[in-house]
Amino acid sequence: MATENKMGVMPVNKLLITMSLPMIISMLVQAMYNIVDSIFVAQISENALTAVSLAFPLQNLMIAFAGGTAVGVNALLSRSLGEKNQDNVNKTATNSIFMIGGLLISNIFFSIQTTNQEIINHGKVYISIVVGSSFGLFGQFLFERLLQATGRTMFTMFTQGIGAIINIILDPIFIFGLFSVPKMGVAGAALATVIGQIIACMLALFFNLKYNHDITFQFKRFKPDFQIIKQIYSVGIPSIIMLSIGSVMTFGMNTILITYSATATAVFGVYFKLQSFVFMPIFGLNNGMIPIIAYNLGAKKKDRMFKTINLAMIYAISIMIIGLIIFECFPQTLLGYFNASSDMIKIGTPALRIIALHFILAGYSIVCSAVFQAVGKGTYSLLTSLIRQLFILLPSAYILSLFGNINLIWLSFPIAEIVSVITSSILFSKIKRHLVF
Repeated sequence: MATENKMGVMPVNKLLITMSLPMIISMLVQAMYNIVDSIFVAQISENALTAVSLAFPLQNLMIAFAGGTAVGVNALLSRSLGEKNQDNVNKTATNSIFMIGGLLISNIFFSIQTTNQEIINHGKVYISIVVGSSFGLFGQFLFERLLQATGRTMFTMFTQGIGAIINIILDPIFIFGLFSVPKMGVAGAALATVIGQIIACMLALFFNLKYNHDITFQFKRFKPDFQIIKQIYSVGIPSIIMLSIGSVMTFGMNTILITYSATATAVFGVYFKLQSFVFMPIFGLNNGMIPIIAYNLGAKKKDRMFKTINLAMIYAISIMIIGLIIFECFPQTLLGYFNASSDMIKIGTPALRIIALHFILAGYSIVCSAVFQAVGKGTYSLLTSLIRQLFILLPSAYILSLFGNINLIWLSFPIAEIVSVITSSILFSKIKRHLVF
């Protein structure tokens, strides 16, 4: 059954599972890598773990540019397939490749957050390697989204899985100097990361050229199509800004927490690694859902579109319930994987339990955000993200920090998510009223 026909006629539940399951599996592998990577770094020292945690906003900024562009490509490509506009499909695919770029960083980034020289040194080494070789990350994102948009999610499961597995294998070898390899510490963790990304990028490009027959890269007579680029970034820019907001939020939280101790910042970093194992499957679900919604929007099949959304909501909230139970029942066990000191256990146990209270609400908000992007309303995603992370979460965290009790700071997450759910519900209702074919 042809890809475009499959997304228009296959039973919705089967289609959503078929499209999403490979991505969920690959995202789980990615989440496992995130956790294992930090577990290895934690064996170096708590300061090394703190340094990697402080580096996260810059890493997230790279992901924002790569991921936001890829979201725009995915939505436009799927819509063009649904409209059977093959010329637009080919132009979208070709123009997207030439948006791979890099980022510059400032040496004062870590100095702003801490005066601990060991943390600063670890952080500079780590981020210089990760950012300096970011072309692998950018290429991987874009080439994988081309495969996803045409329904070839099995290939993206393979590329992401291979990249993450290579990363996990190389981590201990480079960090601790196994098999006659020089001991590189934090630099080894960064090097393992970029090698995994570069290999995944090359695999994704190969699969597009060899097996993705729905698109044709028109390199010989390529010239930038600014109309296509405009359409990509009409969805992509709000997504880039939305993801970048996460960097601002993380930077702000790190700045607030480090006034208590470096351990508090390390706990926040550990939380982000652990929560990825809960959130990543939902992002995988969204990656499978977006092309289905976009295709059926283009094909004017409203019932299939909303059935997909409802099923995604059910699956996302179910995943979040499982995550909530794990975080509430086993926080000390989770922290123990990161070589946690008694101080980290003391701070981290209530932190994980309090923050996890927002999981179920977050499942709903994340699916809504993906729906907004799929139907070309990326500004709605931007608005909900601004309200949650900048207008509510950070100010709440700062105000609560003034009481001198670190446990109150963690309450900013459920507070912000309540506001996010209300906002998302209002915007989602607006979409339902106005999407009339």
